[in-house]
Amino acid sequence: MASSARGRAALDALARLVGGLATAMLAFIALLTCVVTLLASAAGIGLVVAPFAVQLLRLVADRERDRLSRTGPELLGHLPVPTRVRAVFTDRTVRRELLWAAIHGTAGLFIGVFGIALPVNVLRDGSFPLWYRYVPEEGRTASIGLGVVHSLTGALGVSALALVWLFLLFYGTPVLARAQEAPGRKLLAPPPGTDLMLRVAELTATRAAALDAHATELRRIERALHDGTQNRIVAVSVLLGAARRAVGRDPATADEILERAQSAAEAALADLRAVVRTILPPVLTDRSLPDALRSLAANCAVRVDVDAELPVRCAASVEATAYFVAAEALTNVAKHSGAEHATLRLRRTGDRLHLTVTDDGHGGADEHAGSGLTGIRQRVQAHDGIVELTSPVGGPTTLKVSIPCGS
Repeated sequence: MASSARGRAALDALARLVGGLATAMLAFIALLTCVVTLLASAAGIGLVVAPFAVQLLRLVADRERDRLSRTGPELLGHLPVPTRVRAVFTDRTVRRELLWAAIHGTAGLFIGVFGIALPVNVLRDGSFPLWYRYVPEEGRTASIGLGVVHSLTGALGVSALALVWLFLLFYGTPVLARAQEAPGRKLLAPPPGTDLMLRVAELTATRAAALDAHATELRRIERALHDGTQNRIVAVSVLLGAARRAVGRDPATADEILERAQSAAEAALADLRAVVRTILPPVLTDRSLPDALRSLAANCAVRVDVDAELPVRCAASVEATAYFVAAEALTNVAKHSGAEHATLRLRRTGDRLHLTVTDDGHGGADEHAGSGLTGIRQRVQAHDGIVELTSPVGGPTTLKVSIPCGS
């Protein structure tokens, strides 16, 4: 059991060394570019390209940040690159990245090559007695030289050297991987307070999105009341005035007008109920979110299969947002996708609510084409949620939404 765990650790470390070797080669190229640019800048001819050299350095450093984040604490990347020449030479992050490139592009490159050579040496020296007679004399040496082998005894001695390589492979590769990654974890980490600054910026953006979504919702309600309900109530008022004037002259006409007024009042009441339902659907309050989603699916023009399970109720604002997302997504499916079938899936995993809407339409959904996807994103981001849209041309289209349940 311990040996298998050691083997898995060695293979994992070897994979990390391979990834580190790739970024070390890129770091060497970026370092060479920056050095050439710096020397040219001393002569006054490299100042123009300095920001581009720094941008290349930042791209390589961000690639290493992404790699290290997959096997350890997250390293925030994709920071803004200085655009002014003076800022290029004074930026603290650039200086730390340049130092990292100098270490990783040299020592990290050597460590990566040495680590990858270990399994090669194990195979080469371990199998040496099987093939040493069939190669030219100058090739009959161990992986590290040590003279030409002329006999089977010498070949077995080379084969014994494979045990050393195997020991280093099992016990040394994790150390090599950590040594290769250490400069990146120290030098590519953001300055203290950067995480908090990014979080504040993110909250500012989501608050702005929430305010925009709120203003959009108010405008929608206002238009619905103004263009629909208000006009019908005005019609009721006009008809009642006409009926009152006609009571004395022609009671039969007055009765007809009152009947029309009653119909207009009923239509206004129906419009008002429809607006109220869009604010917070009664089925969402009286029953549950899965029931509300099944009601949406039943009224959709496209056949929708609902797979919804929610053992515990979420916050009312979260359920209302999920309902809005489903309603808007199904409306898009019916109006724009050309789909014949859609699937709506709802699950709660841990402290997050996951909603997925998939259709078999022609795809090509564009968030900026006025299809309501922008409103979906704003509402979800207001809860610190995540929206993922996959819609290749030809379909299918999949909308995934994840919202923290406690929002």
